[in-house]
Order: sequence, then structure tokens, then C-alpha cells
Amino acid sequence: MATVLTKLMTAEEFYDFVNAPRNRDRHYELEAGKVVRVSRPSELHGAVCTNGVRMLSNYTFDRKKGYVLSNDAGLVLERDPDTVRDPDISLYLDNRKLKELDKKWPKRFPKLIVEVMSPNDRMGKMLKRIAKFLRKGVAMAWLLDPEDETLTIFMPNREPIVLERDEEVAGLKLLPDFRCKVADFFAMPGE
Repeated sequence: MATVLTKLMTAEEFYDFVNAPRNRDRHYELEAGKVVRVSRPSELHGAVCTNGVRMLSNYTFDRKKGYVLSNDAGLVLERDPDTVRDPDISLYLDNRKLKELDKKWPKRFPKLIVEVMSPNDRMGKMLKRIAKFLRKGVAMAWLLDPEDETLTIFMPNREPIVLERDEEVAGLKLLPDFRCKVADFFAMPGE
């Protein structure tokens, strides 16, 4: 990540900055008030995210409760100086009406965030990122690795659980009745 500006920004100023027309096709996060450029996701990354969004959205619609955010919807993790991270997928388990959703950054933490490894991501950096989400109140984090086709489940004060391609995601207290094969995150229609 390369620092873009030297002036410290608040989360609100950062929202206006990233949504300015000149920044439309760029990806940034805010780290302790500093704007940093992050890499753009790949086609593979987007397909894995879409599969995750589809499965989690189906789960919320089937239960008639909860909702999913995608497209790197920002999440304010720290204030003064502000840090805004963009999880690939966020799952909220409460009911809200569409008109009640924040027009800018969500003010609440999701119960689950999902991150998808990109070829240029380093595992150490991803683990630190996930740890920060968990410390701030996210109940569970998933790390999907398209190269190894694994899903690693992280929860506060627990050892990570690594599931291989042929294993099933099921029996999670946070997501009653959720079930899928790890391979489903890494499959295309017809496979």
C-alpha cells in the first residue's frame, strides 16, 4: 500500500474523497487517517466474492433475516485518527429495511466478514487485517484462498479452522442451518 496524501483525513472526508469522480476507478483505504492505495481485485477474486455473496444472500433470504454487503463497502474500524477498511463481503444478521441503510459507511459492525486472497496478498498482512476486525467486534471472519481452495474460519480467542475443498461448512453457531461445500466458493456454473 502506498500513501497517497500526507494530510490526515476523517472517515467522512475519506468517503467524499473516494467517491469523487476523479477517484472512481481507484481503490483506497484509510489507515490511521492516511489515504493508501490498494490493489484492484482480479477476475478470479471477483468470481469467488460473487459466489460468497450469493450463498450468504441466499441464506439471509431463506431465513428472512439479515443482509449482505459486497463491493468493498467501507467499515470504520478506528477513530482519531480514523481507519476505514473494505471487507470483500460483510454479513449482518439483524433485520433492516433498505431505506434504513446508511448512505455512507455503516455505523455497526457486521457479524461476519469475508476476505478473499488475491495473488499479491501476503498471508501475514491478511492475518493482521482479520485480527483487527475481530478485535473491533466482528464475531467471525472467513479467509477464502482461491489458490489452495481453502476456507479458514477465524473467531476471537479461538484457533483458526482450516477447511479443505471437499469439506463442508456447517454447524456454526453464528449461522444456524448454513451449509455448503468449500468447493462451492471456487466453482463456476456447470462445474
